[in-house]
Amino acid sequence: MEENKVKYFTPKEANKTLPLVKQIVFDILNNAKKIQYYVETLGNEADQNENVIALAEEIKYFINELEELGCSYKDWSFDLGLVDFPSVIDNKEVLLCWRSDEESIRYYHGLFDGYAGRKLIPEEYL
Repeated sequence: MEENKVKYFTPKEANKTLPLVKQIVFDILNNAKKIQYYVETLGNEADQNENVIALAEEIKYFINELEELGCSYKDWSFDLGLVDFPSVIDNKEVLLCWRSDEESIRYYHGLFDGYAGRKLIPEEYL
């Protein structure tokens, strides 16, 4: 059985992936907006609509793409487009945290702190 090995990113490495990550997150958020439109238009029947089903399958595919890169999609309200990248700062496992309206990765948080616990990445790690 193959063990899942965590890929740790330096902030520089994570920032190099951003052009691709940004496009994937854009696609996720775009599909989520389309699904929201169908839900508002069709109501309870939206979950049986073939367009909604196809859009949801694409979102799953996009999230898997992020996971293959080594990062994780974290915005289940589909508003901010949050992505976390495993990293090590000050000899502690942390998550570099990027939001879709940010130009680069400048924040991190502890494994259990979540978005609310975001702190600026120390300058020496950038």
